Amino acid sequence: MCRGMSVFVISVPYVHVDYPQPIQVVQYNINTEELYSLLKEYIHMLYFRHLLVNPRDRRVVIIESVLSPSHFRESLARVLFRYFEVPSVLFAPCHLMALLTLGINSALVLDCGYTETLSLPIYEGVPILSCWEALPLGGKAIHKELESELLEQCTVNTGTATGQSLPSVMGSIPEEIVEDIKVRVCFVSDLQRGLKIQAAKFNLDGNAERPEPPPDVDYPLDGEKILQVKGSIRDSVVEMLFEQDNEEKSVATLILDSLIQCPIDTRKHLAENLVVIGGTAMLPGFLHRLMAEIKHLVEKPKYKNLLATKVFKIHTPPAKPNYVAWLGGAIFGALQDILGSRSVSKEYYNQMGRIPDWCCLSSPPLEMMFDTGKAPPPMMKRAFSTEK
Repeated sequence: MCRGMSVFVISVPYVHVDYPQPIQVVQYNINTEELYSLLKEYIHMLYFRHLLVNPRDRRVVIIESVLSPSHFRESLARVLFRYFEVPSVLFAPCHLMALLTLGINSALVLDCGYTETLSLPIYEGVPILSCWEALPLGGKAIHKELESELLEQCTVNTGTATGQSLPSVMGSIPEEIVEDIKVRVCFVSDLQRGLKIQAAKFNLDGNAERPEPPPDVDYPLDGEKILQVKGSIRDSVVEMLFEQDNEEKSVATLILDSLIQCPIDTRKHLAENLVVIGGTAMLPGFLHRLMAEIKHLVEKPKYKNLLATKVFKIHTPPAKPNYVAWLGGAIFGALQDILGSRSVSKEYYNQMGRIPDWCCLSSPPLEMMFDTGKAPPPMMKRAFSTEK
């Protein structure tokens, strides 16, 4: 957290004190008042248990996805302005904030996260919203597939018996255990091996052979139960990210499809400046496989005639992919003059009762900022100061 500013990346699960299981805060069917109550308690915990700061003295930067539901943004703004009385709030797209960590203003950003994978080109600091591409492939889809294969194929050794089927020991696997198994033992194969795994999985011609699987791994569930994870699961469960569906879509095609939709004079520059963020991108071998998939697909007629460039380069941000966007928001929040000119002030929100969409590319109206006739709130600086 930077001085005088708070940067939040709202996580999807939230543990409520009255419920034993985490609650999905970002839902389309959740009641607005219930969402308001959950957000109020969650942010109260952040401020007074973890950050230990006064909300009235801190600007807030919210790093959000392009696909963030509007009712969630509105409820979050109402909590921050009406309940915590923060001086200002800035809703910033995570793709744009990721570029601030690299010091560049043009790139094609691929966010491979929990619920979806989203590709968005940024040119000269402006998101090209008409060129975004997304697929519901991410950590959540991998967890579902991994749990299904574990329950179907794996066995458990206990202190009294060995080789018991997993469903007989536990009916379902908690998602935190599934995620831990994915992080510890699963990996992404290279292109040639991955294509052979996919061919053996679908076996369209009837004679495809699967490559030799990696060794099995013992995963301790607790002090008595040990889960035997088969090697064939370790390298195959992540292939769903690169398997093309009926519309010939995969994580790799998102980048190429976004490039095709971009203006022709921007494609070469964007192709040479790729940025990959998100927790799913941290899987071993992901970046190497992604680059190999792009180079393999770009030779196909669908892309070869439309994309003249064959050079693709991926930047290495100065942070792990799962919090690159947060780091960019922290850097942006340190730029006090720019932050003040782009944030929604408390006075503007109390007067208008709404927040403008961040994708409005024009400069914000002056009434969005603080009244120049009044003293700014503590630890804040006016965007256009006449002081020398």
